[in-house]
Amino acid sequence: MGVLDGKVVLVTGGGNGIGRETALLAAREGAAVLVNDLGGGVAGGDEGSAGPAETVAKEIRAAGGKAIHNSDSVTDYDAVAAMIEQAKKELGGLHAVVNPAGILRDGMFHKMAIEDWKAVIDVHLHGAFNVTRASIEHFREQQSGSYVLFTSTSGLIGNIGQANYAAAKLGVMGLSRIIAMEGAMKNVRSNIIAPFAWTRMIATIPIKDEASAQRVERMKNAMRADQVAQLAVALCSDGSKDTSGQIFAVRGNEVFLFNQPRPVRALGMLEGWTPTSLIEQCLPAMKANYTDVGATASVFPYDPV
Repeated sequence: MGVLDGKVVLVTGGGNGIGRETALLAAREGAAVLVNDLGGGVAGGDEGSAGPAETVAKEIRAAGGKAIHNSDSVTDYDAVAAMIEQAKKELGGLHAVVNPAGILRDGMFHKMAIEDWKAVIDVHLHGAFNVTRASIEHFREQQSGSYVLFTSTSGLIGNIGQANYAAAKLGVMGLSRIIAMEGAMKNVRSNIIAPFAWTRMIATIPIKDEASAQRVERMKNAMRADQVAQLAVALCSDGSKDTSGQIFAVRGNEVFLFNQPRPVRALGMLEGWTPTSLIEQCLPAMKANYTDVGATASVFPYDPV
């Protein structure tokens, strides 16, 4: 018996990395899986191929599971809507959507090309909207459904050279939160994962010095996609029905629950604030509670477990 027996799961970006490991694990846990992958490069923009998605689907079927493939882009709403119908028609329903599909086009913000900004927003944020909006009415009608969307510490904390990626991934956080709030009465859940894992996207990180080379090597050896897949599959299951609207991270064998933005300090002025009084009184009083501008590595400075 698996935790997803009788379930149908759509996994985007399922041809490689976290998506592939999630699709394979979901099948081992009893789900029928629609494996979606455009089959394009890490930077996107190419025509793609059905090969990666079908390869994973074949692997699932060879192991005795049930799987079909799809090679459309998550950036195309009509194509995503067709994926939902494909799952319902060919696999008999849809109970969970896992959406790790993504691209990277890193660069310093003051040099970022407009097309690189738009491409990353389109795949990550618009793609998350497309897979959720195209399936939300189905989930609400059956009064059951789980979304596992993907954020990043690039958005939650920050990484230099990833303004487009960070903006998109923090947008996914807001989207997931509202879906969870609005879906609560219909048993529709949404959670997000910030993964630490060696994937094709992580492999594009430029190595500029010995410290970054060592960090990338640690990521490659100690933070694997299959470790992230464990939580993704768990969140798809009925066993996590009380978990929604949450932000998780997976780093090797560690699972983190992130807090969410809440006020940390308040200061009132009965006669109202002015720019001068804000500068002289309010901001200095709050300074001790400021969040620093350190990158993800400053928050996770130790080796993964």
